[in-house]
Amino acid sequence: MIKIALSGNIASGKSLAKDFLINQGYTVFDADLCAHNLLENSKEILKYFGTNSREELAKTVFCDKNKLKKLEEIIHPQVKKELLNFFEENKNQKLVFAEIPLLFEANFNTFFDKIIFIYAPDEIRLKRLIERNNYDTEYANLRIKSQMPQEEKIKKSDYVILNESTAENFEIKLKEIIKSLELL
Repeated sequence: MIKIALSGNIASGKSLAKDFLINQGYTVFDADLCAHNLLENSKEILKYFGTNSREELAKTVFCDKNKLKKLEEIIHPQVKKELLNFFEENKNQKLVFAEIPLLFEANFNTFFDKIIFIYAPDEIRLKRLIERNNYDTEYANLRIKSQMPQEEKIKKSDYVILNESTAENFEIKLKEIIKSLELL
């Protein structure tokens, strides 16, 4: 089994890649979905933060690095456990993918054989966040700046896809990478 991480900063196009891979028949672990499910059911988060609401937590933690760190200390070990279970459940697959936005921040990169990083210029990501999530410019910028800079992640990745054009162009680039991975 070849374990492939699919990562990228917020609003870069990870979901587009994940959906494409699923449509191609690949098995994909979704770390965000896993974290959201854990978050909604966490008594520890409710006790510490007074809420399990993603929106309320986001507004709290993205304005306070210490609270963000605490949230990650609670969630990341649980996501790691689910990820390792996913690998075990899919050990007979040739390629398995995991969409993990905070791959490097959570030090999950060590669990993977290959890393595909999806990159989009900050101004495009800002526009997507404002349109997609209805964020104001200040909050969208806050979310963008909360993650490790893309340039640092590019250096640590095996494959990089620049996503600044059409979905069709993006899928062509992703298909080329998958084809090379299938040959490993």
